[in-house]
Formats: sequence, C-alpha cells, structure tokens
Amino acid sequence: MTARIYRPSKNATQSGMGKTKLWRLDYLPESPRTIEPLMGWTSSSDMNSQIRLDFESREEAVAYAERNGIAYRVEEPKEAHRRTVSYSDNFRNNRVAPWTH
Repeated sequence: MTARIYRPSKNATQSGMGKTKLWRLDYLPESPRTIEPLMGWTSSSDMNSQIRLDFESREEAVAYAERNGIAYRVEEPKEAHRRTVSYSDNFRNNRVAPWTH
C-alpha cells in the first residue's frame, strides 16, 4: 500500500487558486480496474483508492504516513510561471503586431 503526497494543481475550468494550498494524500491502486461483464461499468476491488486526505502542510502529510506505517512518495509542486502584462501594452506605439479592429 503506497501513498502519493502532492499539492493539487489549479482547476482548468476556474480562474481562482482555490483548493490548491492543501497537500493531499492519495493511495496508489494496488490492483488494476476491471470491466464488470453485465453492465460494462469499470470497477475495482481496491477500497483504498477511495480515500483522499487533505493536510495543511507537507510535513503533516509525511508525519501521518510515517506514523501509520504507510509507504509514500512525495511529489513537489511546479510553480506556474506568470508573465504580468498591463492593459496599456495593447496601445503602445512600438507593438510587434499592429492594432486592428
């Protein structure tokens, strides 16, 4: 039973950074998913894949895993590179592309 400790990335459909400050502990699947023959649903016999724990810091998540004897893997977050551009740059005289309507 191995766990993955990571900080979730920003949701692609939202502009805000909500739910990205907490660290999450998820269990990695131990058995592959199977297709149920009658209905065709995907199922798994691994109940740990349903567990998702959130922590305030990376250290708390690691301490929880060590305290409970869970093997874990920590994935460091990649910080987004944001370029700040002002609205007035659209109207500069030395623009690369000319302003058109």
